[in-house]
Amino acid sequence: MKFLIICSHLPSILNFRGKLIEEIHKRGKEIHIFSPNLDEFNNEVKTIRKLGYHIHNIPMQRTGTNPAADIKTFLTMYKLIKKIQPEYILSYTIKPVIYGTLAAWLAKVPNRYALITGLGYAFQNVETQTKRSVFQKLVHGLYQQALSRSHKAFFQNPDDLKLFQDLKLLNDRTPTVVVNGSGVNVADFNVLPLPLTADQKIKISFLLIARLLGDKGVREYAEAAKIIKHKYPHVEFNLVGWIDENPSAIRQQELDQWVASNTLNYWGKLSDVRPAIAESSVYVLPSYREGTPRTVLEAMAMGRAIITTDAPGCRETVTDGDNGFLVEVKSVESLVKAMEKLILQPELIAKMGSRSREIALHKYDVYQVNAHMMQEMGLI
Repeated sequence: MKFLIICSHLPSILNFRGKLIEEIHKRGKEIHIFSPNLDEFNNEVKTIRKLGYHIHNIPMQRTGTNPAADIKTFLTMYKLIKKIQPEYILSYTIKPVIYGTLAAWLAKVPNRYALITGLGYAFQNVETQTKRSVFQKLVHGLYQQALSRSHKAFFQNPDDLKLFQDLKLLNDRTPTVVVNGSGVNVADFNVLPLPLTADQKIKISFLLIARLLGDKGVREYAEAAKIIKHKYPHVEFNLVGWIDENPSAIRQQELDQWVASNTLNYWGKLSDVRPAIAESSVYVLPSYREGTPRTVLEAMAMGRAIITTDAPGCRETVTDGDNGFLVEVKSVESLVKAMEKLILQPELIAKMGSRSREIALHKYDVYQVNAHMMQEMGLI
């Protein structure tokens, strides 16, 4: 039997779904992967093929709404699906969910599943505005068509599920399931000692890992860093990530200014984030909305205190005052207050970090999350 998974960015297959498809493969399923721009990811392609999976290049623009390009994406998927004839399909991120599910339905794939990992630009401010834009109406309508042809839709937090229900993007015939994000392989993210100063005290250093987008809270992080460093010059602020092709991406000029002013230590895009987490004592994600943020789970698994927003997807990872602090969305003041609590009470950093590890083990272990998904797909 064949299992097809469709994504829009190849590195995410190994980083976020690697253990899931490994478990599915162990159960005798032939794995097929659809992803665009394979020529940009030679190492990933080699690794995937060594694992015995079949990978297929598809034309797909991750961003943008060029009708001709999207029709080409849909038709290519349909033809390949007809050729491969998989028994199962799982799609995640916007275009794979929409075009992959519709193509699989047309090709009569018997088991079609969609995974909503986050909502992105098409859902920005949709809860507060009175009217949806033409673009939003188009995307939401396509989601509605695709999900009505799914056998089950997975969500990574209850807020995203409720929003889809409120916007009437789901019909009563499509079962839905909330899972605990993508999970984290806790064995790969061991607890490491907190960084120390020369006099053996906890080094106060904050870290944000994200695509450098406005809605990840990068600007709020940089502004909070500026305020804190003025008052506490010894505190460090680290940033890992890259400028993405996205309407909400920050400008290169902004990033250069933060670095030049010594506000942030910018470490660029890292293939392995563990050294960055090890060098930091507190992980910060001031995002406006997430599915379930993987970087937060990785920092939790490594025993780090967390500061994140009281926003969908983020709030599930932190019990305020237990393993970290929840702050208001888009509020620099709220972020500064949470940071200052840890600066003034550094003993909380170790205590909260220990709780983070416990929560990662009991709630977000990747094998538990994957077992839940596979059971819901009828694979175990």
